[in-house]
Amino acid sequence: PIDISYGIMQIKITVQDSKIVDVQAVQYPNSGKSGQLNAGAIATLRQETLSAQSASINGVSGASYTSYGFYKSLVSAIAKSGL
Repeated sequence: PIDISYGIMQIKITVQDSKIVDVQAVQYPNSGKSGQLNAGAIATLRQETLSAQSASINGVSGASYTSYGFYKSLVSAIAKSGL
């Protein structure tokens, strides 16, 4: 889990045959305005991850903390998966 100032961000990946087949935000700030913004940003970051098959993704404009937390947690998840 990564502390992103507004709460905790934790990403989980599912790997099959050395390919990232799913990305889920297990934990993220999801209340109020941050929650609305984060839901959209996480969907975009998830799609970028699945396309890139790595942590080489772009941040989402207006969601800097979320993008950073997603990226840091993603890097950790990928390292733990052995990819």
